[in-house]
This record gives sequence, structure tokens and C-alpha cells, in this order.
Amino acid sequence: MSTRSLRAYIVVVTTFADFWFDPLCPWAWITSRWALEVEQVRDVRVRWHVMSLALLNAGRDQSADHAEAMAKAIGPVRVCIAAEQAHGPEALGPLYTALGTHRHLGGEALDTSTVTKALIDADLPTDLAAAMDDPAHDAALRASHDAGMKPVGLDVGTPVIHVGDIAFFGPVVTPTPRGELAGRLWDGVIMVAGVPGFYEIKRTREARPAFA
Repeated sequence: MSTRSLRAYIVVVTTFADFWFDPLCPWAWITSRWALEVEQVRDVRVRWHVMSLALLNAGRDQSADHAEAMAKAIGPVRVCIAAEQAHGPEALGPLYTALGTHRHLGGEALDTSTVTKALIDADLPTDLAAAMDDPAHDAALRASHDAGMKPVGLDVGTPVIHVGDIAFFGPVVTPTPRGELAGRLWDGVIMVAGVPGFYEIKRTREARPAFA
């Protein structure tokens, strides 16, 4: 059998990485850009989902400033849920990229003006911005949030990634690993996260998020 004939029998198995994000978090943003790099060097496809830092922190002791920030954080994730409901899960990736570009690269607040610009960038209707103040989306938001957080627990934040039966928080990394370095990090993360009983590997974080 020729080499060409053998290639016809090669089946590429795509691994799906389900990624839960809140657009407010800079660390999740960097990890999300890493995940997109992984798509380029591994047979991995990212599927985007919404979690909420506001829901995660509800009922916890917080400073006044943090509580105020969490109160504002609910709006953008409501918009993400509204976009998913109206236009399907495929709308989330472009919208998250647009929100993160304005927030983390542009330094803009995630207010109605910024969210509206992000909707335009993602080719989505601007009337979705009205969801920021609409609690009618909160049940669907809670369901998405719980689906992401249940396998990892509530003492972590975002990002959360599920790969088959493996679920984990992180990785927290800066700056974004690119190219084959991104792939090697993916290989290592999946290896350690897949070990039964493995919980944590950590060192003191001395750098701020670097978005370059």
C-alpha cells in the first residue's frame, strides 16, 4: 500500500476544550489567548462558555470596592448569555475577543458603551446591550456558571477548562505562550490534571498580567 493510501486511513481526533470565562478577569483573558494558540499547534478546538465572578463572590466577605466591582460585573456576562441564547454558542468566541480587546488591551471599562462597541466588533446586534440590566437572563447565566464550576469547586475563579472528564482552574500564566510553547504547556497541563488526586502546583505570582 502506498504512503498516499495509508494517509487516507489516518483519522484525526479533535479534542474539545470547554472554556468558562468572565470577560472582567485579565488572567482568564491571557489564558484564553493561549487556548487559541493551542488550536494552531494541537488538534484542539475551544468551545466558549460563560461563568460569573459576581455569582461566584455573592455572599462572601468583600471590601466595599470589590463588592461594587462585582455588582457591575454581572452586566457583561448577561450580555454574553443573551448573545448565546439569540445567536448560538458560536457567538461567544468573537464577543469575548471583542470585549477583552476593549477591556484588557484598550483599558476601557466594561460599561454599556464598551459592550456596545464590542457587539459591533463581533457583528452582533447592539440591542443585546440592553441585557446588562435585565435579570431575565440570570437563570441561564446561573446554569452556565454552575456547569462550569461544579467539577472544580468554588474556591477557584476563572478560567475553568473542561477536557472530557478532566476539569481544572487555570493555567494562570503571563505573557501568553505562543507557538509550540503553547502546545507544550497544553500537553503538560492535561497530563497533570488527568492524574487522579492531583490538586495543585503553584508558586508565588510576582508579575502582573502582560497582554503583549
